[in-house]
Amino acid sequence: MSLDQFINDMPKVELHLHIEGSLEPELMFELAQRNKVAIPFKSVEEVRQAYNFSNLQDFLDIYYQGMSVLQTEQDFYDLTTAYLKRVAAENVMHTEIFFDPQGHTERGVAFGTVINGITRALEDGKNQLGVSSNLIMCFLRHLSEEKAFDTLKEALPYKDKILGVGLDSSEVGHPPAKFERVFAEARKEGFLIVAHAGEEGPPEYVWEALDGLKIDRMDHGNRSLEDPKLVQRIVDQGIALTVCPLSNLKLCVVKDMRLHPLKKMLDLGIKATVNSDDPAYFGGYMTANFNAVAGPLGLTRDDLLTLTKNAIDASFVSDADKAKMHQRVDKFALSA
Repeated sequence: MSLDQFINDMPKVELHLHIEGSLEPELMFELAQRNKVAIPFKSVEEVRQAYNFSNLQDFLDIYYQGMSVLQTEQDFYDLTTAYLKRVAAENVMHTEIFFDPQGHTERGVAFGTVINGITRALEDGKNQLGVSSNLIMCFLRHLSEEKAFDTLKEALPYKDKILGVGLDSSEVGHPPAKFERVFAEARKEGFLIVAHAGEEGPPEYVWEALDGLKIDRMDHGNRSLEDPKLVQRIVDQGIALTVCPLSNLKLCVVKDMRLHPLKKMLDLGIKATVNSDDPAYFGGYMTANFNAVAGPLGLTRDDLLTLTKNAIDASFVSDADKAKMHQRVDKFALSA
């Protein structure tokens, strides 16, 4: 079996996926027409061309522009279903999905419209495609903590549908410390805690996420490697990093995939995982992200299996469900 085939067939777990970032140009165009939303593109190809950007802010500008086509519960259902069908075809067993309610409520879409469309699709995805899932609500860090508190309050009636809260959007200038109080309140309400840190922001942001927000898992975390004491803390505490290779390349977090820190993370004993982040914008889903680093970093089959097992261990599912996923990976490894 070739390495490409091995990667494609390997059972996978995704822990870092923004559902709004899976909005493919074709669906954006379709929803714009369905909802009579004006977008500044005359064709699917023009949308695709607009997905060529070189930094986080340029990406976020087109990302929020794309969100405008999402208006109804059916739109969110269709968006989520399209993602689940893609990852099911790539042998993803389980996914933990981020959504950005403020990106929708700020433009007049009701919180319930968003979450009901997404969760209905997740339930159908489990029953029809065999992909289990958890849902994580993210606060937009370029907005105020006061607005994050408002969003947390809106989320409380839907606590049974939301497992955790996270922090995303423009990192530089918006440190985790800005949101310590709202994350403390979220933790009191029983939510698990994750946060984007150390993507473009400095290692200090990672310390703040660990000590101030008391995260259960870290999203990105690349720049942690600049601080040996921080690396030791992450290893000792067993904090998993949800690393996104194609995203890092597209946003120039790394200039060349041969320089990507993923292999170094594994060598240091960090529980690194591979994820797609915003796959419609960054050029690929799970298989593409594994392929993007396997060759340039000289990853072995054992490395690839370790990355998947790390993701299983770092997922927010029961020990029994983790054991089942480990069994599936072990069975695959024996037959591959």
